[in-house]
Amino acid sequence: MATDTLKSTPGAGGATSGLRRLLLDNGALTALIVLVVALSALSGDFLTTDNLLNVGVQAAVTAVLAFGVTFVIVSAGIDLSVGSVAALSATVLAWSATSHGVPVVLAVVLSVATGIVAGLVNGFLIAYGKLPPFIATLAMLSVARGLSLVISGGSPIPFPDSVSHLGDTLGGWLPVPVLVMVVMGLAAAVVLGRTYIGRSMYAIGGNEEAARLSGLRVKKQKLAIYALSGLFAAVAGIVLASRLSSAQPQAADGYELDAIAAVVIGGASLAGGTGKASGTLIGALILAVLRNGLNLLNVSAFWQQVVIGVVIALAVLLDTVRRKAGATPVAAGTGGGKGKQAGTYALAAVVTVAVVGATSLLHGGSAASTAPRMGLSLSTLNNPFFVQIRAGAQAEAKKLGVDLTVTDAQNDASQQANQLQNFTSSGLGAIIVNPVDSDAASNSVKAADKAKIPVIAVDRGVNKATVNALVASDNVAGGELAAKTVAEKLGGSGKIVILQGQAGTSAARERAEGFAKGLKAYPGIQVLAQQPADFDRTKGLDVMSNLLQAHPDVQGVIAANDEMALGAIKALGSKAGRSVQVVGFDGTPDGLTAVKGGTLYASVAQQPSQLGRIAVDNALRAVRGKKVEPTVKVPVKVVTKDNVAGFSG
Repeated sequence: MATDTLKSTPGAGGATSGLRRLLLDNGALTALIVLVVALSALSGDFLTTDNLLNVGVQAAVTAVLAFGVTFVIVSAGIDLSVGSVAALSATVLAWSATSHGVPVVLAVVLSVATGIVAGLVNGFLIAYGKLPPFIATLAMLSVARGLSLVISGGSPIPFPDSVSHLGDTLGGWLPVPVLVMVVMGLAAAVVLGRTYIGRSMYAIGGNEEAARLSGLRVKKQKLAIYALSGLFAAVAGIVLASRLSSAQPQAADGYELDAIAAVVIGGASLAGGTGKASGTLIGALILAVLRNGLNLLNVSAFWQQVVIGVVIALAVLLDTVRRKAGATPVAAGTGGGKGKQAGTYALAAVVTVAVVGATSLLHGGSAASTAPRMGLSLSTLNNPFFVQIRAGAQAEAKKLGVDLTVTDAQNDASQQANQLQNFTSSGLGAIIVNPVDSDAASNSVKAADKAKIPVIAVDRGVNKATVNALVASDNVAGGELAAKTVAEKLGGSGKIVILQGQAGTSAARERAEGFAKGLKAYPGIQVLAQQPADFDRTKGLDVMSNLLQAHPDVQGVIAANDEMALGAIKALGSKAGRSVQVVGFDGTPDGLTAVKGGTLYASVAQQPSQLGRIAVDNALRAVRGKKVEPTVKVPVKVVTKDNVAGFSG
């Protein structure tokens, strides 16, 4: 692979053997070249300066995290906490600088120190507490994420303007995140190849007991290794928050898996002892190129996960094949083959440019499609409400002859920023966005505005940026209706619990605000508990089951969506619809079925398919230069057993 310089096996000769050896020794680099060439041939939007810079920006956070994880994996460890540590570090910076008036420079130092301390705790638990790295860092994953939520109160915190410039560009074209990625990559390469601690990592990963017997202070080295991982995680968190102009308590969720995947794809062995910064960079670029290209080709977000999983499996399989072929990895910093490897990279660049240049001619003379092209970025498709928005949008697009690309941000504000960047660089006629977070989407929408691409927001607005129209129901008003409905059903007095949505999302905040406003009019209603269940049915079941142990006398439940309400109904069993009244939100098909059955008393329905349909219609009007109303309200409606038969979402 690209990350290892391998010694030749005696007896392996001939041109065929030499080619086979070249491909095996530079597998990740070969894969990256093949991907670039293939995507250049398949999509005319891929090989543009703006899009290639997008790929660099989208790889930056994963790459910086992965450089830190490389230190750990080379030493035969694992770090599952880097995503949560990144979020915690960014939250500390924003919280200290904006909420407590700490000078920005000192706030940055505190942020970086937070990452280092988290890494030191990991290292101490592993080296001195004898905990397996998997367990120690898994615990830190939970602790760091929890602290991030506690400090932020579950809401995004605006980032200081002076630090937010890390998400900008230099000279109007060179993204700062790419520069940070390059600097951190060079630092990682120097640490691995030129320092005592770098050589210690390879020694510990190769044979920890032998390293100890040779006089290496293994425990202290592990402290330093995990501290370095925490440092890189803190930098990644600052860069990520700068891109989003806010510290998101749920940011970088799952990024530890991408970081580990980048290291493995780049040629490092999970058994330890091998790995290089250059290989990790290539691994991160492969993941970014894959996601970018699959977005441009309108591949389902679900299939994207399948493809990335297959790529990771193939990377590990190639590593196994290479080892069975008799190759012997040479650790970074031990010398041998550096000039040859540099030549390989140069040759790869020349071949890539030549082939890509040839394939670009395939698109140069092709006729442009006459159908208007639009992109729809949804916060998640793991929820029936947003699936209905997609269905309504796709049906209207088909009716109007619009080429609509739909992406799933999986409730990740950073991933949505990437998708919106891809839409902008593709030169789409219009963009429809259902923000994961109203603040985090602002920079991406500003970029689309600068490119003169109309933007329509659906269901949730975008703060600090101009959109052509907002197509939405009023979440606050809907929350008030939900509170009024359950209060009146209980006769104005009773004991209830509230199941909140995912902490940090605007929908959860706005609906909670509506619940609170609505309940003020009913002083006889006592709220026994409020707990988040993340808009998820399974979590709704678990949280409600737990609350019933403490509050068996509960008489009512307000859930911030139908999925959580359905989970609560399952936990309540025969009590649902009889002694306990449950009110949901969204009017999803399953929710309406429960209303018909009497287990769900009511759902505040938003008519999601209408939201999708109206959003596409307004986007097309904006593309054609017609007048668009700045706010298009789709009325909410309380659906009960009495009126559910005549309701259509």
